[in-house]
Amino acid sequence: MVRMSKVPGGGSDATRPKAVVCLSGGMDSCVCTALAARDYDVYAVHFSYGQRTEARELRSAEAIAESVGVRELMPLKMDLFRRIGGSALTDASIAVPNAPAEESNMSERAGAEVPVTYVPFRNAHFLSAAVSWAEVLGARTVFIGAVEQDSSGYPDCRPAYYDAFNELIRQGTKDGDIRVQTPLIRMRKSEIVRLGVELGAPFHVSWSCYSGETEACGVCESCVLRLRAFQEAGAVDPITYAV
Repeated sequence: MVRMSKVPGGGSDATRPKAVVCLSGGMDSCVCTALAARDYDVYAVHFSYGQRTEARELRSAEAIAESVGVRELMPLKMDLFRRIGGSALTDASIAVPNAPAEESNMSERAGAEVPVTYVPFRNAHFLSAAVSWAEVLGARTVFIGAVEQDSSGYPDCRPAYYDAFNELIRQGTKDGDIRVQTPLIRMRKSEIVRLGVELGAPFHVSWSCYSGETEACGVCESCVLRLRAFQEAGAVDPITYAV
């Protein structure tokens, strides 16, 4: 059964349109949610899909939702990705790798080699649920904090992917007028940090680490990308790292 929970502080304004936001609890989704909340009544959907940091990510999503005034948060739990495996995030037999030692290696690899932390076709499942909820709510916009620049090279974080998905929505929904928006997709991570600071995004409750739940490991690719982004933005990352 889907559990829906009202988020305290989420006010409604009849003059504002509704939007559904995919809220993972990470840095990018934190900024994306804060950005959406400026102009929309936000309904956030969070997915627990057997990832290593599942419980920690849910806590972060709940805290972000409360902080930015999300109208409603829908936590969804799916067992599919844990059962099929094939990703270091969901399969205990595959180790989460440390980030490459050289900064240039990460940017060179992005788009050339898909890392083992890629969860097969994950975002399609997330977006499908978000679009279904948008249809019920009467929302015409779905936000997701996908990023192509400074990312791990996941194929479902490319602009062409979302262009294709929007055509699928046009063909496969009742009115065909819902659109997925990816406002961060062409931004550098440091630019996302600066935008988040400008918006007052609650970075202190966000979580990006692939493996740690008490302290961020500081060595996985997600942690290294985040740390570098804060450094390049001239800002201090407010979360605690093990190293």
